[in-house]
Amino acid sequence: MALINIAEFIADVPTDLFINGEFVASSSGKRFEVINPATGRVLTTVADATPEDGARALNLAASAQATWAATAPRERSAILRRAFELANGKYRSTLATLMTLEMGKPLTQSDAEVTYGAEFLRWFADEAVRIRGDYFRLPEGHLQAVVVRRPVGPCLLITPWNFPLAMATRKVGPAFAAGNVAILKPSEDTPLTSLLFAKIMKEAGVPDGVFAVLPTSSSPELTGPMIQDPRLRKLSFTGSTRVGKVLLHEAADHVLRTSMELGGNAPFIVFDDADVDLAVECAVTTKLRNMGEACNAADHFFVHDSVYDEFTTKFSQALSTQVIGDGLDDGVDVGPLVSSKQLASVTALLDDAQQRGAKVLTGGTRPEHDGFFLEPTVIADVPIDSDIIVKEIFGPVAPVVRFTNEKELISIINSDSVGLAGYFHTKDMSRVLRLAEQLEIGMLGVNTATISNAAAPFGGMKQSGMGREGGKEGIEAYLETVYVGLPVPDFEPFL
Repeated sequence: MALINIAEFIADVPTDLFINGEFVASSSGKRFEVINPATGRVLTTVADATPEDGARALNLAASAQATWAATAPRERSAILRRAFELANGKYRSTLATLMTLEMGKPLTQSDAEVTYGAEFLRWFADEAVRIRGDYFRLPEGHLQAVVVRRPVGPCLLITPWNFPLAMATRKVGPAFAAGNVAILKPSEDTPLTSLLFAKIMKEAGVPDGVFAVLPTSSSPELTGPMIQDPRLRKLSFTGSTRVGKVLLHEAADHVLRTSMELGGNAPFIVFDDADVDLAVECAVTTKLRNMGEACNAADHFFVHDSVYDEFTTKFSQALSTQVIGDGLDDGVDVGPLVSSKQLASVTALLDDAQQRGAKVLTGGTRPEHDGFFLEPTVIADVPIDSDIIVKEIFGPVAPVVRFTNEKELISIINSDSVGLAGYFHTKDMSRVLRLAEQLEIGMLGVNTATISNAAAPFGGMKQSGMGREGGKEGIEAYLETVYVGLPVPDFEPFL
């Protein structure tokens, strides 16, 4: 076990609401429990935000919007840059340890998330000073067009539990860079990282009222009134497609600007010409990152018949050697799932596949640990209509399906209602370009396991969501476009 006194560590972490630059109790005085998924025991309790707390935060945000929008882009950039440096430096170890405690991922992966999450602060610090408009003559020649970009206004940012820091920075970074105030509603499973992030933003210089963090045990009760408030101008949500649809219905009443990063069901394709050893290495990484609890994790594996036996054998061997345990322990590869609910969901998919005739090649059982653990699992001979193929797994289970025909495979993949990420292994560049044109997927990794980066647009097609986060596209969702038509200046031609 890593040498850490958990009680002493947690005692130094903020557990109250962050409103108007201060950590304050809920207006109801109520709190809810945060569970350590590696032990199943309570880590601490957190203030439980009420609709009244949400109203107060939105009142302050609306009052601060004009002043914050008028703040020099260089000043907003400097604040984000300081936050990047604080996250990467002074608070790096604390952030990583905290994410492992409340979410379960191994400490090495939590440390990697600090790098990834902080990078959005640096990226959008640079983007803050590069917001551009336009100036041009209309085709008819009678007007000069001036295009102005300005902040959209108060934003509600709703984040999931699987990447507690990165999902916050990926939204807060562009919102602040564009000159918007923001209210962050983190997952009730992992609120502590967001509250520590609020402390970092305060230390970096974010003015009072510009940023609020409101954990709650009842998201609809808190967010519903805010979404119906006409002063709110932007809703950004990362989470399940089911919840995203509910929020879109709510946002429709005021035609609220929305960004939705929803479910994925990523295919991992191994073609007949693939480097099988590299494919196995990448498969292990993209399946087990975050214990498979990632929207862009590989969900199901389509392997060409000619390399199927070799791939499944090597893949099963690789997963069977993974070290399972508390993410704080040295040498751990796979931590627990985030909750008993998530463990039950993944187990139900695995049981259904076995009932349909799928064979477990490795794993498939719960190890003798406290907490919400499941062995990394490979299953073969999986019927294509199994729930574990049709639904997003969000766990360390890898169903492998044999294929022979590329066109038929593309048709199967494109029949899915979602299309966030996909991975394939091949040496054929013409195939790479062909699949990029034909697959209805927003992000593709070729002969690699990792594709997410602050400089690249993250998002999917169909019911995987709307809009992109990260890249130069990421700030667009937080800006309004205003066109001004001006009379053509009266001047004598210069000869």
